[in-house]
Amino acid sequence: MNNPFFSKRQSVHAKNGVVATSEGLAAQAGMEILKQGGNAIDAAIATAAALTVVEPCSNGIGSDNFALVYFKDKLYGMNSSGWSSQNISIDAVKARGYDEMPAQGVIPITVPGTPKGWANLIDKFGNLSLYDCLKPAIRYAREGFAISETVGFYFEHAIKRYRDRNKTDEYKHFFDVFTKNGQLYKAGDIFQSNDLADTLEEIGKTNADSFYTGDLSKKIVSFMKQYNGFIDADDLAEFDSEFVDPIHVHYKGYDVCEIPPNGQGITALMALNILKDETLQYGDIITYHKQIEAIKIAFSDTLQYVTDPQFMKMNPEFLLSDDYVAWRKKDITDKALLHQPIDYASSGTVYLATADNEGNMVSFIQSNYMGFGSGIVIDGTGISMQNRGHTFKLDESHHNKLEPRKRTYHTIIPGFLMKDGKGVGPFGVMGGFMQPQGHLQVVMNLIDFNMNPQAALDAPRFRWDKGLEVALENSFEAYVAQKLQLKGHQIKLDVRSSGFGRGQIILKHGNHYLAGTETRCDGYIAYY
Repeated sequence: MNNPFFSKRQSVHAKNGVVATSEGLAAQAGMEILKQGGNAIDAAIATAAALTVVEPCSNGIGSDNFALVYFKDKLYGMNSSGWSSQNISIDAVKARGYDEMPAQGVIPITVPGTPKGWANLIDKFGNLSLYDCLKPAIRYAREGFAISETVGFYFEHAIKRYRDRNKTDEYKHFFDVFTKNGQLYKAGDIFQSNDLADTLEEIGKTNADSFYTGDLSKKIVSFMKQYNGFIDADDLAEFDSEFVDPIHVHYKGYDVCEIPPNGQGITALMALNILKDETLQYGDIITYHKQIEAIKIAFSDTLQYVTDPQFMKMNPEFLLSDDYVAWRKKDITDKALLHQPIDYASSGTVYLATADNEGNMVSFIQSNYMGFGSGIVIDGTGISMQNRGHTFKLDESHHNKLEPRKRTYHTIIPGFLMKDGKGVGPFGVMGGFMQPQGHLQVVMNLIDFNMNPQAALDAPRFRWDKGLEVALENSFEAYVAQKLQLKGHQIKLDVRSSGFGRGQIILKHGNHYLAGTETRCDGYIAYY
């Protein structure tokens, strides 16, 4: 059954609390926790945990997460991205016959930060226990649920990528959990996993300690030893997430906030900073041209310099300075210019936003990186391990080169808007290297073009891929492509809605909240 018609949504008004994310059951999990006395942070963790069950093709227990938390009138940042093993090195990977980091298998696995991030956020801000917050996710996994349309599409698509590995023992457990005896799951099928339920229960009851120092960690280490992986017991036991000060730029009366490196949120801020003095009109070719050029300039530097902050040689403050803007703004001319290219890859990520009746708000993002990640599932646990280490470089001269105990350049970024020192609300657009581009476009839709949250998300998006190549959603008017081509951009129309990210927005609006969700997927808003 299909729907050939475009369905228009309106922004949602919520008096007490709201949860917005890419899947309905996950949003309902967060709302369930709000109604049980949890706050926005508890609801965010409940939603995030549920997403590991109901949208496993995008995130999992073995993934990373980041958060911006507005709690009692102050904005906090959390980086829970895991580091590489103390045992890995460029030489060790090259000795296995690789000239670049592989995308699958045990080599690109970094320490998962997700369970630790959940526990630390609950410990610092939550009203309820971690176990209480994981109960809806445990129930979904134990009792089963019907796979939604968009999740079903990516579930099926992702499994096909791993199919040729079905006969390899290393990947056996992946197929045990995420296929029906080798048959693909599709939209409408019932997915159920006692392994996932048991693991989430163990994480909840031990406040995530089991994952890093207990029974679950022993299973992870045993698997790594069996299949010649690098992660060991000390890598897990010594890891912790960090609370960090958000970075921001002042943009036309608002402070746009992001997590500092190793995340790529700084890319969005740099591009906005370059455009902060421009008067731009929505739908104007000059506007699209300058947005594209600004994001290209920002990427040309962040892809070179951004890595684990303990290893960075470029000061992030300079990249956000007026001196940088003055130096780089002259690179925007009336023609498209070449900058350092990136290879666009569609990536698996989930984003969610929550708000409660006390004014607390959360911008939260969680990701395996590529679909199901490494394709590795730890036997008997249902834990799919991320492949975040794939973004490391095996070039000794590169700033983001592979090194032991290092966090790599990270694509996932939560965003948050402030005005006059007060929280306006969380926003985010997930999807690999599309994310800062989505942040740029959504923020400008809200601030420059005065769109409501739903309109800001629904507006057609562009995506710079590499060199002069720019993809446009097919909902753009034809003249946009034609006129951008005259400016030297190499335009392609991309019919894949997935290639342009999926976002959520919640804004404080007087005495209530105004929220929008993504129409490019099964976006859902639960509110009361």
